[in-house]
Amino acid sequence: MGEVSAVPPTGSWESGSPTLLVGSCEAFSGKSALVLGLARQLVQRGFTVRFGKPLAAGDGAAAQGSTDDRIDDDVRFVGRILGLPDEQLIAAVHRHSSVTSQQRLLAGELQAADGLAALKQRLAAAPAGLTLLEGPGSLSEGLLYGLSLVQVARGLQAPVVLVHPWSDCDSIDPLLLAREQLGELLAGVVLNGVEPERVASLREELVPALERLGLPVLGVMPRSPLLRSVTVEELARRLDAQVLCCRDRLDLLVETLSIGAMNVNSAMEFFRRRRNMAVVTGADRTDIQLAALEASTQCLILTGAGEPLPQLISRAEELEVPLLKVEHDTLTTVEVIERTFGHVRLQESVKATYAFRLVEEHCNFEALFSRLRLPVPA
Repeated sequence: MGEVSAVPPTGSWESGSPTLLVGSCEAFSGKSALVLGLARQLVQRGFTVRFGKPLAAGDGAAAQGSTDDRIDDDVRFVGRILGLPDEQLIAAVHRHSSVTSQQRLLAGELQAADGLAALKQRLAAAPAGLTLLEGPGSLSEGLLYGLSLVQVARGLQAPVVLVHPWSDCDSIDPLLLAREQLGELLAGVVLNGVEPERVASLREELVPALERLGLPVLGVMPRSPLLRSVTVEELARRLDAQVLCCRDRLDLLVETLSIGAMNVNSAMEFFRRRRNMAVVTGADRTDIQLAALEASTQCLILTGAGEPLPQLISRAEELEVPLLKVEHDTLTTVEVIERTFGHVRLQESVKATYAFRLVEEHCNFEALFSRLRLPVPA
């Protein structure tokens, strides 16, 4: 990996509370996975880590037993996985939703300094330690609250690590824009979602070119079906589906989608090549439904008119495969599911464990730690 700029951030380790921002140019780029992996490495080195999101997502509700409803659900999840005490979780300054945005817009509340001032107060009140802050979904999100990634980075003079999905060389444009806006505060980028077979060539050929353009690359992470997966419960919620059986198995993770619209022999061959799938098929295709139950199927989603046969429900219960019934047609159902993959929060322990390994194997933060002036562990 390339060398990070030697310009130190304001608030390096000598001042007691350095701050590092993790951001992205677009939503669902993999920030939470990187935060988990990075924070774990810091904790293992013996550092006290504080974590928060200045701009929380959604309307939210206070967690059970909590007195502060501005601690984002993702923040609580990271805290639980890493074993951080509540005092090391930093409450958000604002919650971002369409309702709160409309209220601020109508009230003319565009004072960017207010959001930053409130954030500084929260950081000053927290215990000393290295602060990890997860930014909003894009460079511009949060401007209405004075808490966009660029505003917070400049206001705190804190270095930024960007997580960015990489498909081809056109993916560089948002990173170049970020470099222009962040300047020396851009401490590095992690390229995410790379097709596994392209990771090695990207490291060898494109990473040096990116670094010559002022984009230090701290890691290249392959695309992960597991991290993009979604629970059966989340699919049921988004599809407004009726759960016909196995409610206690809604925590199963779906990694792939299959459509049962072919003849049963072709379907069986196709299903054998897939893993951890949701199968969408017509409610009248009992042959396809039974074939899907014998494969690596996490849930079976029935569309169209008609009710499943009792023997299908019995077999699904025996194999512990949830059956969902939806009112949508097959095309609409597939579209909803495809939009869901990769667009859900990382809030399952199995995903966290995988994120630890992914970051450890594919990222190198030594140059970043050097910039933060973190003491070398004994």
